[in-house]
Amino acid sequence: MNIYHSLDAFEKLDFAVVTSGTFDGVHIGHKKILSRLREISQLSGGETVVLTFWPHPRTVVSEDSQSLQLLSTIEEKIELFAQLGIDHLAIIPFTRSFSELSSEDFIHQILVDKIGTKKLVIGYDHRFGKNREGSFEFLKQNCSQYGFEVEEIPRQDIEDMAISSSRIRKALVTGQIHEANELLGRQYNISGTVVKGKQLGRTIGFPTANVHPDESYKLIPQNGVYVIKATYKDETFKGMLNIGVRPTVDGTSKTIEAHLFDFDKEIYGEELQLELLHYLRPEQKFDGLPSLMARIKLDREEALAFFSKTE
Repeated sequence: MNIYHSLDAFEKLDFAVVTSGTFDGVHIGHKKILSRLREISQLSGGETVVLTFWPHPRTVVSEDSQSLQLLSTIEEKIELFAQLGIDHLAIIPFTRSFSELSSEDFIHQILVDKIGTKKLVIGYDHRFGKNREGSFEFLKQNCSQYGFEVEEIPRQDIEDMAISSSRIRKALVTGQIHEANELLGRQYNISGTVVKGKQLGRTIGFPTANVHPDESYKLIPQNGVYVIKATYKDETFKGMLNIGVRPTVDGTSKTIEAHLFDFDKEIYGEELQLELLHYLRPEQKFDGLPSLMARIKLDREEALAFFSKTE
């Protein structure tokens, strides 16, 4: 996959099959659009092009941008697009001036003059251009003068799946990890660097890796205990994860602590990728370390039981 961090290096294609959007999470609704993109390109002999925007447009134009939490980092999106067989990924820097670009200028300057669009595929109710003024209806009425065809993924197809990034976010912050994973079409993951914590886990027989997320805007799911798989240097380990403030030991800040089964390496400063598989329970305050240890042992048994049922 060819990756462009601006359109300056993009060379106009003879037959570009294009879609555009933020694609947060690259969930199964997005995958339906991308699958159609590949299908058209194979039939036409064209090349697939995804136009996406970074940073997320809401961080530029919205007053509540500081509270925005995303399902995927830009690095994760790049990897997901590559896995889905996209030919060209153009990451357009989203600035205040770009947000002022009219829908007509977006069509002429980017879709036609720069990309060479011959077929545009968009999701239901997709809007573009300044104040989201551009629409499928406008494109349909005027596409002949632009020299390309436009296709909209039908409303029924999208609603049948009831997919939206906001629905996935809601599932994650309410502990509905199974629903979130179903809608994503994969396990929700958090990647980060292992940093030193208070090392309390070692003293009670459950050493943990304290993971600091790579990006502050990455959505962290509801506090609680999860069954996970962790990837370290291309090797995968089973384990469990606690997200929360550790109230039993009077913690005050949120941490992400992974206990990996059959793992005893020192990995401070190393990268760890966590896949969240199952929500075991909410975080709770125990009356002391013995009660906490007993509960963690039970969590481990339940996590191992989960793996035995699903593998």
